[in-house]
Amino acid sequence: MVNNDRGQSLISKYVWVIETIHRKRKISFKELNERWLQDDISRGVEIPKRTFDNWRYVIWDMFGINIVNENRGEYRYYIENEEDISKNGLRSWLYNTFCVSNAIANSQSIKDRILLEYVPSGQEYLQPIIEAMKENRVINITYHSYWKNEENSFDVQPYCVKLFRQRWYLVARSTYTYYFEKGPRIYSLDRIHDLHKTEETFEIPKDWSPKKFFDGCFGIIANQGKKPEQVKLKVSAGQANYLRDLKLHESQEEIERKEEYSIFKYKLCPEYDFIQEILWNGEDMEVLEPLWLRQEIAGKLKRMWKKYEED
Repeated sequence: MVNNDRGQSLISKYVWVIETIHRKRKISFKELNERWLQDDISRGVEIPKRTFDNWRYVIWDMFGINIVNENRGEYRYYIENEEDISKNGLRSWLYNTFCVSNAIANSQSIKDRILLEYVPSGQEYLQPIIEAMKENRVINITYHSYWKNEENSFDVQPYCVKLFRQRWYLVARSTYTYYFEKGPRIYSLDRIHDLHKTEETFEIPKDWSPKKFFDGCFGIIANQGKKPEQVKLKVSAGQANYLRDLKLHESQEEIERKEEYSIFKYKLCPEYDFIQEILWNGEDMEVLEPLWLRQEIAGKLKRMWKKYEED
């Protein structure tokens, strides 16, 4: 039998299978193989039935996507938990990432026509941080904050990592008593200048979870002293279309829709990142509630206008 895996990533084949079944909704093994042979990924070699069954098990283990057979009629295959593909979470993110990577990898002939965003912070330190998280191992980092003109080296317990706007962030707890009592803090990976694992281990508190830590947050600022509050935004009709396709926050709810505008309601902590998002949308977005946030935005706009009014 020809070694069809040589020089190719098995992951790209798993992604191909998932995408093909997802697009067709239901497909027989015969039709799947016909489509497979029409694609360059096959190299002219069919998928043996046993190999396909093995791939289904790996796909479930890797992505949590369950490919099953209807066991009647044409005995077509379909994705049983199809709704999970669109949900947030690591497996969904992995699947979407692999889909994009696979599409780009198979498009070398037009690589100059595919423009990507650069995400520098994850290249050097993300992998060792994840390894330390798996082992619950304390890490030593040399950190240069944007707000201080100096570097400091210290030990932290890595709790979780989060990606936000092309930057990876580490949520970690200092081992020094004074800072340890203040709880986990957030560090930007592109501010880390050196990192290594130590021999010391730790245990994450049983009542701590990333989801709870970032509950009600927009972006990376997690103010544990504040509770989420109701925010209402009046958004222009054109910009509202973008928010419907890609929610500003998981709590988003459209409560009013007019020809000229829509009103969206949120339950979150409106910190710096959220305020910057509102300002980024300019005149297409207006804060209706709460009053203090509306006044905060108005104050920023007035101060901005003063910098330009002389012109």
